Order: sequence, then C-alpha cells, then structure tokens
Amino acid sequence: MAVKPTASGDSLAQGVIAGDRAVLAKAITLVESTRPADRQTAEQLIRTLLPRTGNSIRVGITGVPGAGKSTLIEAMGTLLTQQGHQVAVLAIDPSSQKTLGSILGDKTRMEQLSRNPKVFIRPSPAAQALGGVTQRTRETILLCEAAGYDIILVETVGVGQSETEVRNMVDFFLLLLLAGAGDELQGIKKGIMEMADGVVIHKADKDNLGASRQALADARQALHLQAPAESGWTPQVLLASSLEQSGIREIISMINAYATAMKASGYWDGQRARQRQCWLDDSIQQHFMEWISHPSLRDKKKQLQQAVDEGSLLPPEAAREFWKALMQEQGKP
Repeated sequence: MAVKPTASGDSLAQGVIAGDRAVLAKAITLVESTRPADRQTAEQLIRTLLPRTGNSIRVGITGVPGAGKSTLIEAMGTLLTQQGHQVAVLAIDPSSQKTLGSILGDKTRMEQLSRNPKVFIRPSPAAQALGGVTQRTRETILLCEAAGYDIILVETVGVGQSETEVRNMVDFFLLLLLAGAGDELQGIKKGIMEMADGVVIHKADKDNLGASRQALADARQALHLQAPAESGWTPQVLLASSLEQSGIREIISMINAYATAMKASGYWDGQRARQRQCWLDDSIQQHFMEWISHPSLRDKKKQLQQAVDEGSLLPPEAAREFWKALMQEQGKP
C-alpha cells in the first residue's frame, strides 16, 4: 500500500515543479540526508515527481584532475542556454575519506555559469560512494528533470578507477583527455575509453595544437581497435579549447546526434531500463551496508575481528557468525 505523501513532501513537489531553485536545492538536501525520517519523505517526493522525469539528456563528464572538466562545462552550459536549453550541473566534489570533508568549490570555479538564470549548479560531496559520484545522484537527476532542466551534466571527481557507476546512470559518457601529459594513455590503459561515447582532447589551445592533434590520432586508433559498442554508435574524438571557445558547438552536436540515433534505434529506452536496474542494485547494496553498520552490531564485529586477529576464527567463519547476528537483529520487533 502506497504511503500518502506528507504535507512537507507535497510542498516541495509543488515548488520543484514550479522551477523554484531554492525549493529544488532544499529537495536535493532532503534526498541526500541519511536520517530515516528524511529518507521516507524523500522517497515519497521522488514517487510524486516520477511522472515528470525522464525528458532530459543525461551526460556524464569525466577525466583526470586538471583535464578542465569545470571550464568545459561552463563553456558548454553557456552555449546550451543560448540554444534554448535549461541546464543542471551536478558537480561531484572530492571528499576526504578520513574526515568526509568537502571543498564544494564548483560554483566558484563556474562563476559565470552560476549567474545564468537558466542554469542550476549543485555541488555534492562524493563521500564514500564508489565510482566518484554521490550515492543520491540518481535521485538528484530526477528532481532536476522534474524542475524542467532538459540537459543534466554530471561532473565526476575523475579518479579514473571506477567510473562505471557514472556510465550506469547517464545516457552519454564523455571522456576528457589532455595532450602531452600522458593522460590520453592513462585513459586508454584503465579501460575508461571502452565506456566513452565521445572523447575530447581538451585544452587544444594554439600553443598545444600539435600535441593535441597527435593525441587525437592516438585516441582514434585506440577506439578503432575496440570491439563495436552494443549501441551501434561509433564514438567520436574531438578537439576543444574552452579558453578559445573552439570545439564546444561540435561537442554539443555530437551529444545531440547520439541521442537522436539511440532514440531512433530503440537503444535509448533499453539504456534507461538498465539505469533503473542499476539503481535497484545499488539501493539493495546500500540498504545492506546500512544494516551491517548498525550500532547494535559494532561490538559483534569488533569481537569477530579480534578472533580473526588471534587466529581462533578464519575470516569466512567470522563472516558467517556476523551474518547470523545480523539475521537475529533484523528479526527483532
């Protein structure tokens, strides 16, 4: 039986639908909360807004630190709004694994874009989420879509190791590489190239144009050696310079061409279904992690860790004991 949305949830939903940026920010803060009461309200809010979602192009943008993700997003966002789009930028900010602190400086780095009335920028800490994206990015995307934003740009921390999570929640995955810094080889080596729908050799300024063209040729060769994508799409490699405002229009055209082709082939709908499947899988995993982190189980885990350290239990044996304790805890009224 569905739970009736609370007045708070109704009020937020109305504000989001109306495009109230302050209410949208409040709604995102709600879905990012880990408090049980907030989670229930957040789920009610998402359920209410769900029929108004799905009408955007979701673009993930990744690359190693220094690749110029934020400057490219500012250039793309400005041009997209000039073309009549409303753009939401979800900038995932690095957080310390020790302190869970976050700089949240993306609005400062996108100073011009942050003043654009057709753009909504939301920096969110990545915390301990895998893949360089916050755990609630999917819900945030839906909220932005319900508020009328038809282009969603997700900037990741660009750690280069586990960006699969981004690929599983966006329609188009854009990889930024740099010429002359070894980053193009790093991208190829770590397999991110295989996930990319488009590759941009960024910072292809006049002084770096020769090296950028060589990097472009290398990237095209690497893509040529890959197995054909399931989508049937052939990833493109482009040169761009945010500083000189070159190549930006071509990037947007590439993304639009991809969306048109995938919708025509039917791949788009299948991809959105896979995104929902990944959302389910991640939600199950998150709930499980919350269970095993329950305060009532911390002492049990410490006891088992001590037993493993002393050699009286093997880790698999300790894991089974912990599972039994977890099941007993879940069985309590």
